[in-house]
Amino acid sequence: MPNQLTSSSGHSHTFDPKADPNSVVFVGDGEPHTPEATIARLSKLLKQGKLIPDHYSLGGSVADLESRMADELGKEAAIWMPTGTMANIIGLRKHCGINARVVLQEQSHIYQDEGDALSRLCSINAVPLALNRPHFTVDELKESFKASTTGRVLNPVGAVSVESPVRRQAGQVVPWDDMVAVTELCRKEGIPVHLDGARLYMMSAVTGISVRKYASMFDSVYVSSYKYFGAPFGGVLAGKAEFVDGLFNDRRMFGGGIPFGYLAAGLSLEGIDDFEVKFDKSLAKAKNLFEGLDEISGIYVRKFKNGSNIFELQLDDSIDAEKFTESLLQASIVLNWPSSEWPRPLLHVNSSILRLPNSEIIQAFSDAYQRSRKDVS
Repeated sequence: MPNQLTSSSGHSHTFDPKADPNSVVFVGDGEPHTPEATIARLSKLLKQGKLIPDHYSLGGSVADLESRMADELGKEAAIWMPTGTMANIIGLRKHCGINARVVLQEQSHIYQDEGDALSRLCSINAVPLALNRPHFTVDELKESFKASTTGRVLNPVGAVSVESPVRRQAGQVVPWDDMVAVTELCRKEGIPVHLDGARLYMMSAVTGISVRKYASMFDSVYVSSYKYFGAPFGGVLAGKAEFVDGLFNDRRMFGGGIPFGYLAAGLSLEGIDDFEVKFDKSLAKAKNLFEGLDEISGIYVRKFKNGSNIFELQLDDSIDAEKFTESLLQASIVLNWPSSEWPRPLLHVNSSILRLPNSEIIQAFSDAYQRSRKDVS
């Protein structure tokens, strides 16, 4: 967590260990953003002629990113959005038309973390399924469809949204067979289905299923460009040309037709190029690292059954978790603990894991274990 420091001038400021370029940061999906690193990357892109201005998010590098992502996802068109919330809400709003219900996961970002934007801004009611679980089954979805058309008043479902990986469920993914069953049912019923694939590229790297294959099952797909492509903000919403056509008007209406979108888009384009190689290296390194950590008494790294890049760090009862975290911090290793969202520390694998040799990381964990034992004064 950030520490308060006082400079020689007497002014206090916050030092964030996640901003240390030498730290291994088991938090988030990409390397932490710092002003210095972002400005350096922008300067490099400017010299290379890869920052092309847009006009209120139209044209320039923004259009280049839209074209690139449409091709990556195998979709006819794509539109850049300044936030994932905006991408999800505008996409579902377009799908629904006059039908005012969206079926989604109770643990999804749209239901839990977007301020009820569907109902408050779009007059669309969210119907949550799979309480406290990563995903719903096709049978649960069938029941929801049935309930929407057999009640006292006909109120058909306008769209279905599937988030995968699910952030609130430690990055667990919707299994392939379940995803196929759900999307096939939606096609059979003529109901559009949207993928909140903010972390789609991470899911693809873990499962070995291409982003195109995932995207092919959905009428629309949202992918984040800031979580791991290195942009300070933004994402892309992709689908058929007729779906995307005119959405720039909706984007502007919702306050998203910002100038200078090319700065984020240019960084995103650069980040896409080297993401796959770096993330594959990171996952391979993490596998070996976690095998080494499991050999330390009192420490076990749990892999989720349908996990992605997030793992659970299990510490035995003899360890003071806060002291353990503080000890790791002294060795330039950052954990997000304590957390209100999960009962145990989580290890998020990102490319910052490449900054230190596994031997140093394992030694730091071993030292932290010894220093944080409750039975040692």
